[in-house]
Amino acid sequence: MGFTKFDLHPDLMKGIRELGYTIPTPVQDKAIPEALLGHDIRACAQTGTGKTIAFIVPILNKLLHHPHHVKPSVLIVSPTRELSAQGMTVLRDAGRFTKIKGALLLGGMNFDRQVKQIQAGADIIVATPGRLLDHVQRRTLTLKHIDTLILDEADRMLDMGFLPDIRRILSLVPPKRQTMLFSATYPIEIQGLVTSFLKNPITIDLSPSVPANTVTQMVYPISRSQKEAFLQALFESSNIISALIFCRTKHGADHLLSILRRMGKGAAVIHSNKSQNERTAALDGFRMKKFQILVATDIASRGIDVKDISHVINYDVPQHPEDYVHRIGRTGRAHATGDAFTLVAPDEESYLKRIEKFISKTLPRGVIPNFPYLVPPQLISKPTNLADRFGKFRRRIPSSRQARFRS
Repeated sequence: MGFTKFDLHPDLMKGIRELGYTIPTPVQDKAIPEALLGHDIRACAQTGTGKTIAFIVPILNKLLHHPHHVKPSVLIVSPTRELSAQGMTVLRDAGRFTKIKGALLLGGMNFDRQVKQIQAGADIIVATPGRLLDHVQRRTLTLKHIDTLILDEADRMLDMGFLPDIRRILSLVPPKRQTMLFSATYPIEIQGLVTSFLKNPITIDLSPSVPANTVTQMVYPISRSQKEAFLQALFESSNIISALIFCRTKHGADHLLSILRRMGKGAAVIHSNKSQNERTAALDGFRMKKFQILVATDIASRGIDVKDISHVINYDVPQHPEDYVHRIGRTGRAHATGDAFTLVAPDEESYLKRIEKFISKTLPRGVIPNFPYLVPPQLISKPTNLADRFGKFRRRIPSSRQARFRS
């Protein structure tokens, strides 16, 4: 039955059909009917699983059947500008055949223009925490009439230090409301938010602890001093059409961008120190194939929803295993296949062990033939009962990949 089983408003269904959505994803299938009933929801789901539609559809349906004369009545809070902009795009596309209005409140964008959006009668506010509170403090926006609140990527807001802002926002909205909280992981601080601010929430747990089987994973042991040279060798030996490269720090991302440009690669960078215009230009350029490579930090990576990324490269190993799953989930999407390469220096082995424990899998190690290693790479395959799995992996790698394995 697809989306028709939700008995949505005809104008909303028309927008959904125009978007090409037919069968709900698992998170949509579980969240939409509960949200339509007005229940609070606590959902664990990764970015890329369709959760934006999971809360946008009930919001629009509610406003179509029960329009509010006092506005705004809906608030969507996301940790990054990219996620907020993505949410606004979905809102506009799904609601294109309705008269429902939204206002996008982001730092780094024109404040007065945002005020005009609010004053034009915005039903829905989509915002990052800092800019939202700026408007509240300047009295250009009131949250007194909010009856539906969405907290998107709550764990990332925690990582970015937004927890005090979120608590303040929660104190400013009416206690009688519907609240939906979406998070890729469920740390203790998020559990505290749920306990304090959600009323008998419906729990939906769809957050995978393992990467999709459409992603082929490879670990390359390499000394830190040789990572730049090794990355160049990877590009020469692999069929990399488009690559998303993750660095741990903003400084590291900027430095790698300059290295890639010296290699003659078309590349852009995205991190929290970049202005909104710079981040949008980088993301649009990557999406439109103007750039072959996009370098990003984890904080800026949420909201990167680009089709046909052939490779994800972890230039730095993520410190949190959940971030590894999130990073490599940027490729191998929508039934396509992709490759994930992780460059591991000796001092990053402990992070790799945590990742392997988290995904319950020992990742295969590889080398590039004829690369001038300063230190011979340690290629370890354990436990030994995974040897057969590695054998299957060897046969699956195309010869052009030029990777070989040792036990």
